[in-house]
This record gives sequence, C-alpha cells and structure tokens, in this order.
Amino acid sequence: MRKIVYALFLIPVLSVAQVQYQPDAAHIALKLRKLNVLGSVLYVAAHPDDENTGIITQMSNGRLVETAYLSMTRGDGGQNLIGPEIRDLLGLVRTQELLAARRIDGGEQFFTRANDFGFSKSASETFRIWNKQEILSDVVKVFRQFQPDVIITRFPPDARAGHGHHTASAILAQEAFEAAVQPLIFPEQVKEFGIWQAKRLYTNTGRWWNTTIDENTRGILVLNVGGYSPLLGKSYSEIAAISRSQHKSQGFGSSGARGDQLEFLEFAKGARAEKDIFEGINISWSRIKNTEKIQTLVDKAIKEFDNESPASSIPVLLEIRKQLTVHEPGLWQNRKLMEVEQLIQDCLGLFIEATANNYWVPHMQEFETAVELVNRSNTEVVIERIQCEDLKLDSTLLIKLNNNAKLLFKTTNRILSTKQYSDPYWLKEPHSIGLFTVRDHTLIGKPENDPAIVLTFYLTIAGQQLKVTRPMTYKWNDRVKGEQSRPFEIVPPVFVNLSDNVFIFSDEKPREVKVRIKSSSGKAISGNLKLQLPAGWRAEPAAIPFTLKSRDDEDTKSFTMFPSPVEINSTMKVIAEVGDNTYDQSLQTIEYDHIPTQTLLPGAEATLVRINMKKEGAVIGYIKGAGDEVPSALRLMGYEVWEMNNEDVTPENLKRVDAVVLGIRAINVNDRLPFMMHDLLTYVKEGGTMVVQYNTNGGWDSDQFSPFPLNVSRDRVTDENAEVRFLKPTHPLLNTPNKITPKDFEGWVQERGLYFPNKWDAKFEAILSMNDKDEKPMDGSLLVARYGQGYYIYTGLSFFRELPEGVAGAYKLFANLVSAGKQTAPEHAQVRNKGK
Repeated sequence: MRKIVYALFLIPVLSVAQVQYQPDAAHIALKLRKLNVLGSVLYVAAHPDDENTGIITQMSNGRLVETAYLSMTRGDGGQNLIGPEIRDLLGLVRTQELLAARRIDGGEQFFTRANDFGFSKSASETFRIWNKQEILSDVVKVFRQFQPDVIITRFPPDARAGHGHHTASAILAQEAFEAAVQPLIFPEQVKEFGIWQAKRLYTNTGRWWNTTIDENTRGILVLNVGGYSPLLGKSYSEIAAISRSQHKSQGFGSSGARGDQLEFLEFAKGARAEKDIFEGINISWSRIKNTEKIQTLVDKAIKEFDNESPASSIPVLLEIRKQLTVHEPGLWQNRKLMEVEQLIQDCLGLFIEATANNYWVPHMQEFETAVELVNRSNTEVVIERIQCEDLKLDSTLLIKLNNNAKLLFKTTNRILSTKQYSDPYWLKEPHSIGLFTVRDHTLIGKPENDPAIVLTFYLTIAGQQLKVTRPMTYKWNDRVKGEQSRPFEIVPPVFVNLSDNVFIFSDEKPREVKVRIKSSSGKAISGNLKLQLPAGWRAEPAAIPFTLKSRDDEDTKSFTMFPSPVEINSTMKVIAEVGDNTYDQSLQTIEYDHIPTQTLLPGAEATLVRINMKKEGAVIGYIKGAGDEVPSALRLMGYEVWEMNNEDVTPENLKRVDAVVLGIRAINVNDRLPFMMHDLLTYVKEGGTMVVQYNTNGGWDSDQFSPFPLNVSRDRVTDENAEVRFLKPTHPLLNTPNKITPKDFEGWVQERGLYFPNKWDAKFEAILSMNDKDEKPMDGSLLVARYGQGYYIYTGLSFFRELPEGVAGAYKLFANLVSAGKQTAPEHAQVRNKGK
C-alpha cells in the first residue's frame, strides 16, 4: 500500500460553487419524504427538448417518484442558435443540455443509439434509417432496467405527431411495453435485468393535435403540474421553466408560471386509470415483503427531522441502511439503499473531493491528486481507506474526521495504459446516418461516459462501514466567475489538428496546408508529422520534425500540397510519429457556460475536394444568423469574408463588398435586421447581390425582408438523394461562372433543404424543383429576382450542412449565387477593396 503524507487543518471550510452539491435542509427533508415512495415513471419522446419538464418536475419533486426521460436521439439533426456546432457536435451539446435540465428537475436521463438524421416525414422512413429492431432493443432494455410503473409518451403513434421521429418514438414505446415482458425477445437482456411489465402507458396529449381537450373530456386523466412546493420555494412549473431553459441551443428559454397548469393524459395501453396515473399501483414500502420495520423507521426519520440539526437523523438513517443491507436484493432495495447512503452523507454535511492538477493527462505520466475531506457534524466519522484501481492507489489511513476540520492531502499518480481515452462513447467509431456504433452494450442507454477516474473512499460512520465514490475533477478560480470546474480526462500525449476540415482546390496549383500540433504531456516530446494522401496527390516535405517542450506547448507546421489533376472527393489524414507510437487524434473542445466543457478526439483528417470551380468577386459581407460554418467555406473558395456586425451594415460599407450573404435564420434571431433591410435592399437595387439563406416562417415578413412578396412555408425535402430538376436550365445561376449539372447534387447530406417558400411574386424566378417520394413538386428551394440593377436570391437549400461536409456541387452552386451579376472580378474587387 502506498504511504500518503497528509496535513490536518483545524480551520473552518468555506466553499463556494463546489463540484459536489451539498443540499440544504429543505432539500434533505424532501429526500426523506421521497424515501417513503416506491413508484416510478418514464417519459418517452424523440429529441432533447421534446420532454415535458412540467410533468418530470412534478413527478420527481411533487409525487416524489423515480422519474426519467428516454430520448430516442441526441438531437444531432437540429439547428444551433448559440454556436457553429452541427450534427455530431450539436448532439453532444444537446446531450449535455438535457443533463443540465435533469439536474434541475430531478429526473434521470436515457438515450437509445438512434442518430437524429434530420426531419423525417414518416415513421416508416425513420425506422428504415434507424434500423427499427436495433432501436426497439434499446427501448426494451431501458424499460427492463428502469422498470417504470407508468410510461408516458409525448406523442401519439400516428401522423398527428408532426415528425417521423416523434411518431416512431410513440410506436416504439408501445411495442416495447408489450415486448419487455416477453422473455424470448432480446433474451440477452433478460439475463441481466429480467423481464418487466409496466402497469399502463398514456400519451401526454398535445394541444396542437387536440385543440378541444380539457379537464372535462371523458376518459382523460388530468395532471396539475402547477402546484407550489413550500420546501423549494417555487411552483413546479417555475422549476420546469428553469429546466427547459437549459435547451439554449434550440432557443427554448422559458418563463416560470404560477397557478394551476393542467396536463392531459390519454390512455394507450395496459390498465386504464379512472382518476390518478398511479391508480392501483402500490408505491409504498409494502410493495416489498417484510419491510414493516423499514417503514416504521422511515416514518420516524421524516417525523423527527430537525432542519437545524440534520445530523441528528444519522442514527435512524444508519438503522434503515442496516435493515436494507440484510434485505433481499432487488431494484427497490438498491434504489433505497443508494438514497439512504446519500442522505447520510447529506446530513453529515460530508464533503469529499478529488481534484487533479491538470484537466487532461496522457497514459503513464505522473500528475498530482489533491483529496479533501470534511465532516461537518459531531457524528463520529473515520476514513479508513482510499482505493483507485486505475491509479494503482490503495491506501490505509484510519483518521478520524473531526467536526469541520479539513483533511487535505496530495498524492502523485499515473494512469494505466489500459484506460481508454475520454471521448464520447457513441462517437468513438464511425456510424451510419441513423445508428451510432456502440460495441460495449453495457453503455447503451447511458447519457454520457462514466468519469475517467473514480476514487473509492471507505468510511466508518458511527460503527457502520460506508463506501463513497467520487470522480476525479479539475478546478480553478476565474477572476470573474469564481470557482470553476471541468471533467478530468485521459488523452493522447499529442494532438494534431488540420487548419480546416475541408480543402478546396479549384485548379492544379499547390497550396499551403497547416497542421497545428499541441502537447498534453508533462515532459518534452519529439517526433515527425506526416500527411496520408490519396493517389495522385503529394505533399512537400514528406515529413516535418517537431519538438514540444512542455504541456500545452504547441506549434504550427506547413506542408505544400500538390493536388490531383482530376476532379475527386477524398480524405487526407495527418499523423504524428513519436518513437514507436503513432497518434492521429485531433482536439476539439466545446465550451458554454451552461454545460460542462466537452472534449472530443476525432481522427485528424479532412476532406479533399478537387473541382474545377470558378468564382467572381473578391469580398463577401456575411451577416451572422443562428450559427454556421458558411463563412469558413467562403474563405476556402478564395473569398475575403467580412463578418459584419450590426453597426457595420451601412450604405458606405456595403459599397465595399461584392455580395452580401445572410446566415441561416438571421431574420429569426437578429432583431436589428428589420432596421437594416432598407440599406440592404438599396444596396441590391444599386447593383449588389444579396443571398438570403433559409429562415423559419415565424417572424418572416416579406414586406420587410424582400423586395417583392414571398411566403416562407414549412415545406422541405428531407431525402438528400431526391431528384433535382432544372426549371431554368439556361439561367445564369446554373451556368455562370460554373456549369451546374445533376451530378452536382450527388453526395448531399441529411436533406436537400428546408422552409421553402410556397408562394412568391411573379418577379421571382424559380430555378429548381424537387420533392420527396410520393409528394408534389416543390419549386421554392432557389428563387432569384432582379431588383433594380442587382440580384435578390432566397434559398432554402441546406448549404450550411453541405459546405462543411465538402460537397463539391454545393461549392460550385454557392459560388454562382454570390457571383451573380459580376463580370470582371479582378478589376471589380480592386475597386471595392480600396474603400476597405
């Protein structure tokens, strides 16, 4: 066993913004009441933000039942109002937003392996892309694992749900309701979890598909989620609003409501209830045999709880724990044992924390761990042992934790080379459009990775032994925000990041390719950088040596890349050779104040696009919207991009750009745009080109934002392979400066486009037509109108998805849009650049 040198400080401990949450007496009292409730409910829907946080809050904090939300997807296919993350990265953001919401409303969180591939018009399409049987197995696993008494779906199992994913979530819930009790269905799960039959399944009927429903509707259960909790000092609907407001990437900030808030539940399967969703379900201790003594002790703990002295409840809680540990194992025995052990820690005011001196560490490198323990009560607590297999740490202490005396010590450790890197488990391997690849089936259903390193503390509390676990974290002090924390993570010793995710070559001229290399190592590291290129491409030099002297040291190296003479879409990889080891992970971090810092380690690769693309103009003014990577794509095309702030949009400045592009949903999210449109439309009228990317129809007013009437609808084409027909094959947008052919619409991702206009003035020309299978043609994906001397273009095509993915045809078409009306690009650019 390792010897630990420690220091014992007999000083009061003041801690602000701790990683470990310490509940106040009101929350402890609520937890004690929950100890007396043995019921559970599972809410089921399709995406993050589909959940009804009012019901989850009321069930968790009002009815005090075990409450969870099962989301089929992580919301990967949505749009992002707070940053540039889309697809897998957006799914990671939205996963953490759901977890932030659950920390507020008290629910648990589950997921399936389904990938949100974007809007779907039918459940049949959804099931085909997801692989229905795989996702059904995930849903059944969650049912068997969580064992809900009641299941509530957000949507009906038909077209009223309005989205194929929504409909599919309800169908899967209903099928899993029947399948979870069948031992021959997914029998490998039965060995671990057994079978399960929920009592009933109800649908949380929505007002948008049933406008006439009310509390007097026959057969409807009414659930009031607007009750007030004196202990929490808020109504459940106020708490629910705070929870829902965590979905910031979707713009779902919500205001709290007071007074009665009614939700309506419609019967779907199982035993019909007359008045209450838990009708006929035993949610007391008597649902478990021989628990009469436990029931008496729990009642005593609730009755005698002293909010001025929570520690006075320790003796009865220890007795409850003793009774539970000798009771027959089972789900409820495990749940209540965990609740009691957490209550014991809460009533002690017990603070235990393990922090590292760095937030990421490579394998087999030393780092320092600080451990702090404080018992803030007069109850006798002894720390006997600290153990962590991943650090080869196993130490005997036998130290008494006196009231409010801080025990603080430090150790030096190494992480075993067998530990996996801290990368989101569902993103570790390539995945299909509809299904994430998860080799370890024990991870299926989990919202995120387990902590990279967990320490186990063995305590004796008033004679009883208690095992407490804590994750390793990293903490620091921010001069403005105060104490901050982020997860501790295991990473490779060196990261290699290409300067761009896509490299566009419009001719055979060589280009500089930059690689940023960064160290996470606590010691000097040297090696060679190399590019792996497809046939017909080469880089000079073939290898570049590097040396990084310390942790966080970084350097940028440059290769000259010579492209293939033929058009091609391929992939380039970069590797770092260090001794006998090869590292090919890049580093991506996502940082927002409302979620923990997220670290990803995707392969260090980029898309290579060799196309014969031409462009006109030189400077593009870009007015940001909800967040996209189109400005980066324009730079790859060779443009200078001026990302204009609101105050930059003036008549004088507009004369300096060759075209103006509005980012996705700019009109929806930028409340200053109505006041800029006069100048923007005047710019067009005087010879400029403006490209307006898609907006939702909420807040769109063509009298403000278009020179001619234009009605934005919810029309979309979700099949990325849908046929694209040229309505105006000779129009300049399809011919100048690049000839656009049907081949340019091959290889698109996720969708063709969304929120197409469905009505427009005769002065607009419709250029393209497309539709999903068995639907009428939609001609509003690309509209152009001559206004004065310039061009106004509205497009619902999903360039914001295609350009970051390196879709060659999307680059050529977008170049045509911003080149509209240009003649001699070099001279024109020189004139405009003089003013800037």
